[in-house]
Amino acid sequence: MPTNSLKILALITARSGSKGVLDKNIRMLGEKPLIAYSIEAALNSNSIHRTIVSTDSEIYAGISKNFGAEVPFLRPAYLAEDSSASIDVVLHALEYLTEKGDHFDAVCLLQPTSPFRSKDFIDRAINQFIESDADALISVVPVPHEFNPHWTFEPNKDNYLKIATGEKSIIKRRQELPPAFIRDGSVYITKTSVLLGQKSFYGERLTYIVNDPTLSVNIDTEQDWKKAEEKLHLLQDN
Repeated sequence: MPTNSLKILALITARSGSKGVLDKNIRMLGEKPLIAYSIEAALNSNSIHRTIVSTDSEIYAGISKNFGAEVPFLRPAYLAEDSSASIDVVLHALEYLTEKGDHFDAVCLLQPTSPFRSKDFIDRAINQFIESDADALISVVPVPHEFNPHWTFEPNKDNYLKIATGEKSIIKRRQELPPAFIRDGSVYITKTSVLLGQKSFYGERLTYIVNDPTLSVNIDTEQDWKKAEEKLHLLQDN
């Protein structure tokens, strides 16, 4: 049983009907379907109290259950459209569980499209989230220095370029650039009170954990899928 001070729900969201990669959430990546990577990592975590899959598909539900996840409900169709907001999917799950008398301090959202997070990475993320007392935590990867926001430009109303961060002069040396990160989609952890009260994954106090860029992938296209296959081969070779 988890020994951390907060009760954490792992919620894995897996709608059917994806268009960029057909049925990507249950497509075989190596020897198992994509969704299985997230399920297994959550179930093996030492910090997760319950692992649930939110899906609109009986087929997806069956596969998820075969790998040990709970699927206590099927997501309604209006929450399984291309335009459906992830926050609404999470709120739907929380509402269902609350009605059943199960309450959680925070939700750890795990998207199947980022399959290579380990159980140890999840545990470290949750421990950091708890110790920081932040509203939320996201996983990130570093932005290459050439794309640092202090070195990027955007047009003003007259179509002249200005530094995107608003500075008057550019930082000249790479070594002087502050670190910058982008979300990698692997882990989102948010207090339930923030999800319900602010309808936000981020809240006002957002902390982060840096993921290994060699493991980071967010599958949305066939090109992304090929990247995932390449990363899987590297992991298996190591």
